[in-house]
Amino acid sequence: MSLTISSGFDGGNIACLDSSDPADIRLAIRKDNYSGFFQWFHFRLCGARGAECRLRIVNAGESAYPEGWRGYRAAASYDRRTWFRVDTDYDGAVLTIRHRPERDSVWYAYFAPYSMERHADLVAETLAAPIVSLSVLGRTLDGQDLDLLRIGGDAPGKRVLWAIARQHPGETMAEWWMEGFLRRLLDPADAAARALLERCVLRVVPNMNPDGSRRGHLRTNAAGANLNREWDAPTMERSPEVALVRAAMEREGVDFCLDVHGDEALPYVFLAGAEGIPGWSGRLAGLDRDFREALLKASPDFQTERGYPINSPGTANLQMCTNWVAQRFDALSLTLEQPFKDNANAPDAEAGWSPERSRRLGAACVEAIAAIADRLR
Repeated sequence: MSLTISSGFDGGNIACLDSSDPADIRLAIRKDNYSGFFQWFHFRLCGARGAECRLRIVNAGESAYPEGWRGYRAAASYDRRTWFRVDTDYDGAVLTIRHRPERDSVWYAYFAPYSMERHADLVAETLAAPIVSLSVLGRTLDGQDLDLLRIGGDAPGKRVLWAIARQHPGETMAEWWMEGFLRRLLDPADAAARALLERCVLRVVPNMNPDGSRRGHLRTNAAGANLNREWDAPTMERSPEVALVRAAMEREGVDFCLDVHGDEALPYVFLAGAEGIPGWSGRLAGLDRDFREALLKASPDFQTERGYPINSPGTANLQMCTNWVAQRFDALSLTLEQPFKDNANAPDAEAGWSPERSRRLGAACVEAIAAIADRLR
């Protein structure tokens, strides 16, 4: 039996150490460029149909978030459209995937991938709506376009809402979320979307980190910069993605910002706010509370019992998008986290947390934002 392991494609990441025995395939995840971060994997296995395969990622214990492997199951697909979970265990050092492929080719990934080709398709699909225009803010370090979708055009007096995703490129669920968000927002038959667009314009960056996405990074751009630690002082040399988006925010203003992510360890959907900024106020606290309540009503996957610890007053890290935006614009700014594993409150044994559930959450957020839009200013 001749086995082939490959990852030389958009978003691919793995090093094959030994594939001579399907029962003991040894792999290692490559680090992000100029960075010690690694956790994202995405590769193809060929030639193992019907074999009981054991794929061991031997450096998993050295990854960025090793506790994220506990309770985790790898994603697999035969057609790259439908992803399912396979048996996976972690012994504190090695992550072991066990699977008997039913076809000659099978793909494995940390989460269902979202390629730059699919990103291009999403932008093209969105631009079919007459109220959407595209601004290319500039180029990344690898020469890719940084896309900004402008929805609703220029309308004096309307609130300006921002949604950005995938500052951390391995958090692909964030761009799956974008699909659901944009499709509902642009559905002319949807009452919540119509109500929102009557009062607001939107500025959407579906992928903040094209270079890391294509390179198969977990957390950084081509220069090894963690974009969500660059917001206080970005540079075009190290973090042009943040510098360009921040400049656009300064030009157009911000009344609301949602920064969409994924969390390696916590098996829940939750929000993180900006409670620790110097400018935190009763007004922002009320908007934060009202948005959470609206999202609870709109999405059965969202919950408020579990999440990150709340920062003490004055201790927020202003290098992070949510905190910097809230402080700079006195605006409601939030980070939305989705799981890599599953939603422990509503588990799905076959798919875990999935692209479909990410899209449904994105659609629900349209309704939640519409519920508070009148009170943002």
